[in-house]
Amino acid sequence: MSNHTTDAPARPALDADLRPDPEAVAQAADLHYVRGDEPGYCRRPWGRGFTYLDPEGHHVKDPELRQRFENLVIPPAWTDVWICISPQGHIQATGRDAKGRKQYIYHPRWEVERNALKFSRMILFGEALPALRQQVDTDLRQHKLTREKVTAVAVRLLEETLIRIGNEEYAQRNHSYGLTTLQEKHLTLSGSHIRIEFTGKHGKRQEVDVQDRRLARQVARCHELPGQELFTYLDEDDQLRQLSSTDVNTYLREHTHYDFTAKDFRTWGATVLAASILRDMPAAEEPGARQKQVVEMVKQVAETLGNTPAVCREYYIHPAVIEAHLAGTLCQDTAVAAPVEGLNEAETAVLQFLRSRKM
Repeated sequence: MSNHTTDAPARPALDADLRPDPEAVAQAADLHYVRGDEPGYCRRPWGRGFTYLDPEGHHVKDPELRQRFENLVIPPAWTDVWICISPQGHIQATGRDAKGRKQYIYHPRWEVERNALKFSRMILFGEALPALRQQVDTDLRQHKLTREKVTAVAVRLLEETLIRIGNEEYAQRNHSYGLTTLQEKHLTLSGSHIRIEFTGKHGKRQEVDVQDRRLARQVARCHELPGQELFTYLDEDDQLRQLSSTDVNTYLREHTHYDFTAKDFRTWGATVLAASILRDMPAAEEPGARQKQVVEMVKQVAETLGNTPAVCREYYIHPAVIEAHLAGTLCQDTAVAAPVEGLNEAETAVLQFLRSRKM
């Protein structure tokens, strides 16, 4: 089981909404869709541990049922714990963490199915990327620091660094930063060199270097506006505004005509980086040696993303890349047959590889 914070606002869809529909995912996983507010079991402190109550308020004494609850591994710090009546519900448990945020524990089959749908977006993302890059280039040529121009600078930096998008609430409350909440103190510019040093999610220190003269000039322009935030812009009334994650995600949706977000950049970038690292490694004949290479690759990609290796492997690297390497066929499978305008060779190889796996 895995748990997530899911108090995220709904996003409007444009030409194509690629968000996995929870009911459809549950059906595909042969699970019951639940809302999480139906009558269920609850957990209460009891002595030095916990007791479980059924919907009628009676203590649960059935050892098999109690074992099912224990197997969910609900964090002890959670309060207001609700547990699904059915072991086949797509949500198995909810609760509030120490900061009062609602957390969810999903059925493993639902996670597997949702991840499969999420990774299926990558082909469409790769196909949409060239047109998005053209739009970014167009907006970068604007002179005034409008929302479109500053968003384009942020998107180009996102491409180069794959750092998280950022959240104003986390920046203020936890002093953890991301792309849209970076401050000028986090940045050092020297000619064509950009160095970013900041505290990211979970207090992890991140240091990112980019060598790109044009991007460095554009980032330097963002310094021209007053304030400590790096990405600010002038609105139609020449009022200073801070760029937000919503601005970036709206820009991505408008110029790809799909419901893509900054996280899709991280998934795409992580998969392309993973394939490139594995292709550059020496050929390994033994399965054990290839497995060790996968472990090393995941560590490198996780370091770039600022994630743990476990999270990186499960949520950001397309499993087909790892499967092909373990089978010893990745180099052959990712041989570039024809260039794709707007994509580099590594991206073209991954896109063609994913297309072939879908057939």
